[in-house]
Amino acid sequence: MRGPLRGTHSIRPVGNTQGLKASQVRQLERLGQRRIPADRLLTQEFARQLTELSREIRRQVGVLVDRRGSVTHVMVGGPRGIELPDWGRLRAGRGRLRGLRCIHTHLADEGLTRDDLTDLAVLRLDAMASVAAGEDGLPGDAHVAALLPANDSGASIQFLDPVPPARLDIDFQDWIRALEEELARTRTGRTVGSDERAILVCVTAGRRPDEFEYAVEELKELARSARVEVVEVITQQRSRVDPRTVLGAGKLQDLVIHCFQSDVDLVIFDDNLTPTQARNLAERLELRVIDRTQLILDIFAQHATTRDGKLQVELAQLRYVMPRLAQRDTSLSRLAGGIGGRGPGETKLEIDRRRVRDRVARLERECRSLMRQREGRRARRTRRGVPVLSIVGYTNAGKSTLLRALTKSDVHVEDKMFATLDPASRRLRFPRDREVIVTDTVGFIRDLPKDLVSAFHATLEELREADLFLHVVDASAEDAERRIAAVRTVLDEIGLGDTPELLVFNKIDRLSPGFGEALAERSRGVAVSAVERTGLRELLERAEQELWREDAAEIRLVEPLRAKGGVA
Repeated sequence: MRGPLRGTHSIRPVGNTQGLKASQVRQLERLGQRRIPADRLLTQEFARQLTELSREIRRQVGVLVDRRGSVTHVMVGGPRGIELPDWGRLRAGRGRLRGLRCIHTHLADEGLTRDDLTDLAVLRLDAMASVAAGEDGLPGDAHVAALLPANDSGASIQFLDPVPPARLDIDFQDWIRALEEELARTRTGRTVGSDERAILVCVTAGRRPDEFEYAVEELKELARSARVEVVEVITQQRSRVDPRTVLGAGKLQDLVIHCFQSDVDLVIFDDNLTPTQARNLAERLELRVIDRTQLILDIFAQHATTRDGKLQVELAQLRYVMPRLAQRDTSLSRLAGGIGGRGPGETKLEIDRRRVRDRVARLERECRSLMRQREGRRARRTRRGVPVLSIVGYTNAGKSTLLRALTKSDVHVEDKMFATLDPASRRLRFPRDREVIVTDTVGFIRDLPKDLVSAFHATLEELREADLFLHVVDASAEDAERRIAAVRTVLDEIGLGDTPELLVFNKIDRLSPGFGEALAERSRGVAVSAVERTGLRELLERAEQELWREDAAEIRLVEPLRAKGGVA
């Protein structure tokens, strides 16, 4: 007795239908007219229709079924796999499943495969079921899995015991209702305007354990600076990243499931992604996927307040986007404005590329104009003969706080990475009635993106006029030495490695008494707390000695003579 037909409208099978007989295609179309009782996940007779046809054509056969029991899609695969149709890659609503279950055959009784479970998570299906197609065409055991909310045991997928389809006696409607209620209960409440939620992904890629740990912590801090709520950090030990998806297949499947469970908005990778990796990951996760460079660019965009800063950030973003345009499916509509004269026959990709090239050229002209203005200001300072102290250092080392403490000025201070983006200059008078200009610039970071260095060339030019660098170091950071090396590497890259520097170990108030001073002494630096304004006098004395070495040498010669009465 065949199952009831639901009408004369046929559903065209999709997938590997090439080479099938007309009669076999008609059988597949008739599958689309069948229905499963709404309270049953799968019936024995429906499973038999699938397995008989699958064994006859020696290919996997599958269907998608909605909660009313109606077949919405019929798929044909190969002997070892089946591909689900692309219905616009629309995600289910938050905290909800898609309302479709997938039932398909396996020619070998291998149960649910890794691809099956990945599709279950990516598409948020109600359930994934596979039925073994025996050599005689009869159905074997049915393997069923469904998504679960995360719990303390770490379980993420519910597997039902393999049984013949006739023994799948659960009430499907009650089962799905209870599952969605559980998902809704465990879903974190979210308010309008709340920060975006993200999962961070880091791969060791041959890095030492301590280096990897610092990289993970730094990525967390970058996310916090971008106002992103970090839901989870996923790591993988690999000698090198996968050239297609960064992660291995198993870890990628875990990531897909974690994204579903955590209801995140985006995934952030510590590795800089190639265009191909970014596209593959976005397709698998059905989420926004960004890398460390994009995250830093976003922070810069949030913190840019002046016209100069905004120009340079946009230029860096466009230079990053240019090589990735071929991988995009959407146009850069946000860049629209005043560009006309498009010729007939241009593809959208060509239009996007041309618009970006034109915008980059315009921004580069404006940045060159900005550079000339800065050069004029520096020339005026040079004519006045006023020395320049430039505060440099790793991001969030306390550079702006130090400038504020030294000059008693009202500069923006915030405990976040890259809180200072636009350079600030203030006058500072030394005890011997000498005057200097103190400048604060954007902070550095390990592996600073080349697009950023290039775009901020006009800003970094300020450092070329420095007579002395006050290299500010967060003394409380466990990886202080690595951060010092990272800053020096950037300075070398922009040709400023020979400028004299004075190490300033800041935030000693966070350390045990005397520890910061000992650290500074080993490095011939100065220990200060810009917040508590301690150590500033010694800092000024050391800076004065460095800036006016000749005068200091004369003083050292004259004072002993005065003590002996040799000078009138």
